[in-house]
Amino acid sequence: MDYKKLCFQVQEIARTTGNFIRDEQKKISAKNIEIKSVASLVTYVDKTAEQQIVSALKALIPDSGFVAEEGTADSNNEKYTWFVDPLDGTTNYIHGLAPHSVSIALAEGDTMVLGVVYEVGANEMFYAWRDSAAYCNGEEIHSANREKSEDTLIATGFPYYDFDRMDDYIEAMKVLMQSTRGIRRFGSAAIDLCYIAAGRFDAFWEHALHAWDVAAGVFILQQAGGKTVDFNGGNNWLFGGELVSASGSYFPEFYGIINKHLGTK
Repeated sequence: MDYKKLCFQVQEIARTTGNFIRDEQKKISAKNIEIKSVASLVTYVDKTAEQQIVSALKALIPDSGFVAEEGTADSNNEKYTWFVDPLDGTTNYIHGLAPHSVSIALAEGDTMVLGVVYEVGANEMFYAWRDSAAYCNGEEIHSANREKSEDTLIATGFPYYDFDRMDDYIEAMKVLMQSTRGIRRFGSAAIDLCYIAAGRFDAFWEHALHAWDVAAGVFILQQAGGKTVDFNGGNNWLFGGELVSASGSYFPEFYGIINKHLGTK
């Protein structure tokens, strides 16, 4: 498999879908919004975008499986599995806010081999493939080399379900609010991870996530020199619903803070 060639083909799929998403934004009205839960929304744009992506990816690898947010296709232990979030940041999108993104990753067996995240509003394409560097719009990117909390800017997300850990989550936020340059909540985990890869953020943590939210972003971050684990330092970040991500230099200090408050007691 020529992963470099495949990565550029996936970028074109993401860009085409992103153009559709951008064009449809002004057409969205309340009657188009389905409510999964109070803070989990979906529109015809999400569903149509996923159908477009899945159809195009199947043309690239006909016998591949899918882990996709809107359930357009599924996985049955195929050699190649796509992880697709057609519109990461739907609530932002509905409210006319950025960022919102198209996120696509590919795994060969249990190994991620390709990631593409397209931030629609800013027209920024983040991508990497196996053994490559990480890139944004053709320029190589790297995670930052800051080591101490007082020099860092942190990203997080607020869970929209699974509120049992809220108190511990807030305790971690208190520590980081007092020891860093600030915390940002942008509303697209895929973009938060890519921003670490590009050196804009230094770290990100969140729980109540899904594999399609993070697969591409984590892969791109890893290729840019960052690290990702679950709250206990293990590798169950893809399907475990939680992750701690940071630049390689800041990871030890940041992981220690998150693990202290959100790791298994």
